[in-house]
Amino acid sequence: MISVIIPVFNAEKSVEKSLDSIKNQTWKGEFEIIAVNDGSTDRSREIIESYQRKNPQMKIKLIHQENGGVSKARNAALQLAEGEYIALLDSDDEWMPEKTERQMKILVDSNLNIDFITSLWNNEKIGFPYSVDSQNQMVKITLKKLLIKITGQTSTALFKRKVLENTGYFDENQRYSEDANYWMRISANNKMYLLPEKLVIAGAGKKSFGVSGLSANLTEMEKGIQKNIREMYQTKRINLTEYLLYFVFSKLKYLMRPLRARI
Repeated sequence: MISVIIPVFNAEKSVEKSLDSIKNQTWKGEFEIIAVNDGSTDRSREIIESYQRKNPQMKIKLIHQENGGVSKARNAALQLAEGEYIALLDSDDEWMPEKTERQMKILVDSNLNIDFITSLWNNEKIGFPYSVDSQNQMVKITLKKLLIKITGQTSTALFKRKVLENTGYFDENQRYSEDANYWMRISANNKMYLLPEKLVIAGAGKKSFGVSGLSANLTEMEKGIQKNIREMYQTKRINLTEYLLYFVFSKLKYLMRPLRARI
């Protein structure tokens, strides 16, 4: 069974499409959907409850909490998840119909022994420091690559329960670049890859940063990124020289982001 984790905050315009994208998956296994209403003030709760009534064949749990942020919402759902596999899906994103089928084929392959798999989304392209392995036609994800450039948009992620068990939960005190922080911690004990196929439509095709939502706050995003680099140094995942190099590299990227966001 795949447990699908959906944090919901004021998503009345999109959450039904997100749920439909799960219902339309070609993978024939069982889904458990855990949606967390994170203090929404719009019709999100009403829409999800209506969807539950109209789709009794789907195993949908809806829980409610005061607004505490996306990490707290995801963690609340992860604590209830019962599946052998866990997928993340944001309430303004949609999976392509073949998404879980393509990824599960990889996760269940004992010859590959992969623990965590993501995919491309929207118009994302493979670029430095990532490349497609000629043997398995996938892209390896490592900590040092993540420190240069984050890949694996949240709604593309599907992973084994062992990842949750050996990594823990999202940092609830981190509001920006929290998914990158989790990926970096996951990389310590798990084999991570990206499937170079577009399998997710995120935010109706919006850019990855600088347009809307939390990612539009470029200054706070940079603080989150610097926190991640600092944490990797403090936990001895990188040495001092590497820390300084990644610190400077991130600052240079930050100076370029306002320009890139306008392109």
